[in-house]
Amino acid sequence: QVQLVESGGGLVQAGGSLRLSCAASGSRFSIADMGWYRQAPGQQRELVATITSRGTTNYADSVKGRFTISRDNVKNAVYLQMSSLKPEDTAVYYCNARFASWAVYWGQGTQVTVSS
Repeated sequence: QVQLVESGGGLVQAGGSLRLSCAASGSRFSIADMGWYRQAPGQQRELVATITSRGTTNYADSVKGRFTISRDNVKNAVYLQMSSLKPEDTAVYYCNARFASWAVYWGQGTQVTVSS
């Protein structure tokens, strides 16, 4: 059974930093794309950043220059380094992985709260 397990969320003051981690397990297929999405209360889930197996990255305009996505293909893990956090970054952050089988899986989500 495929699992994506996230960690690293929490409460931080505006201007602070957090690092999210997500590890995938349980699939015999390699992982193509990985990414982070977030959903604030009353809002739709939105893309934060994605990264391909070759390291090509894509960011939402709202986080460019502040967030950095990276991955470890050996560990099947993806990371999100978040800096200069703002209260509007408060949301549940979800890890996402698309496998070579084209199956897509989501993590359970981790809460990030930025206080002003």
